[in-house]
Amino acid sequence: MIIYEATKSEFISDVTNELLVERLYTSYQEKIGRTSKQEIISWENSLQRMSNVMQDQDIPNDASVAIEFKIPNTSKRVDFLIAGNDGKQDHVVIVELKQWSDVEKITGKDALVKTILGGTKREVTHPSYQAWSYAALIRDFNENVQQQHIELKPCAYLHNYRKGDNDPLTDEHYRKHLEKAPVFTKGEIQKLRDFIKKYVRKGDRNKLIYQIEHGKIRPSKSLQDSLTSMLKGKEEFIMIDEQKVFYEEAFHLALESVKSDKKQVMVIEGGPGTGKSVMAINLLVNLTNQDLVTFYVSKNSAPRDVYSTKLKGTFRKTQIDNLFKGSGSFTESKLNEFDVLIVDEAHRLNEKSGFYGNQGENQVKELIKAAKFTIFFIDENQKVTLKDIGSIDLIEKYAKEFDAEIIKGELVSQFRCDVPMLILHG
Repeated sequence: MIIYEATKSEFISDVTNELLVERLYTSYQEKIGRTSKQEIISWENSLQRMSNVMQDQDIPNDASVAIEFKIPNTSKRVDFLIAGNDGKQDHVVIVELKQWSDVEKITGKDALVKTILGGTKREVTHPSYQAWSYAALIRDFNENVQQQHIELKPCAYLHNYRKGDNDPLTDEHYRKHLEKAPVFTKGEIQKLRDFIKKYVRKGDRNKLIYQIEHGKIRPSKSLQDSLTSMLKGKEEFIMIDEQKVFYEEAFHLALESVKSDKKQVMVIEGGPGTGKSVMAINLLVNLTNQDLVTFYVSKNSAPRDVYSTKLKGTFRKTQIDNLFKGSGSFTESKLNEFDVLIVDEAHRLNEKSGFYGNQGENQVKELIKAAKFTIFFIDENQKVTLKDIGSIDLIEKYAKEFDAEIIKGELVSQFRCDVPMLILHG
């Protein structure tokens, strides 16, 4: 979803005639909802600076400009996009805008800096890493970008920040991130123009912004290959005995559900030590490798953090993390928006979502609605708080509401030899 789209000349005209902020505000309310005055002021300040940047005669007037592009499946929004062609190749330049005036280096952690936000000094991602990670997410999950070979070129523009000698923003500690996405600061407007002109010498003839906005969500081949290589050789993800039997059953049911467009819900009961999470991770990786949009979902962040860390190793952090979602991430999802959702610790699901518990209707309902095939791993004996409402009865209730076929199974550990067994119920 994009809040504003225009040609370069139209964008400059809207800024010059003081029409841009009003149009942004109206579009934001129509597409997303209310916004704060502070955000409008930040738009006005930063976009005036981008208007200055774009006033270069060598940047074609028919280059496309887009503002506030929401990356699908995330809450992240790209500040500014410029689309065009270098004479041979289509490019989209991604500009992450920051109003920071102060930065501190953090040496003990990767890609983090300290800056003042909301009157408090906070640890945040380095702007170069942030811009690159947004480009990586779009590249990994946008079919049009993949198939039409649209090149994404990220950068950051800190228009209030003036660099000094031995500056922390461009310290050697951040070199690998700066190489992927350069950062431009106050007084470097011409350098930013040169970066844009390197990739945008001709106009947007192939409607690149439209292609990105309407691209089908699909995992890229490079992401699939990386996931497969990471899973190989990791003993903690090796399935044994009936875990493998269950995995094959769930894997093929998911494929068939998506292929036939027949909504299904699978519920697997299992106590501690039965290998539910191991199977969940194998399903996540291998269904993604079948071109299915698949996510691992849990209410608590702990299991997501543990398994994403084990899985990714040295692989790019943001791309792996994006496959792991909180259970409150689907309050606004459309019917069958995703192929498969794998819900671990389903007994911990809540009714409402959001920090204040005031969003959505019911997490179980929202998860079933959002996917063609939803797998719930559940142990009703492991509920911890009164807010834990996940139950087999509730899952069955909402499965029927969405006319979904339900398959139930029970994975148990035999007492004598501790071998997991799967009992399926039609």
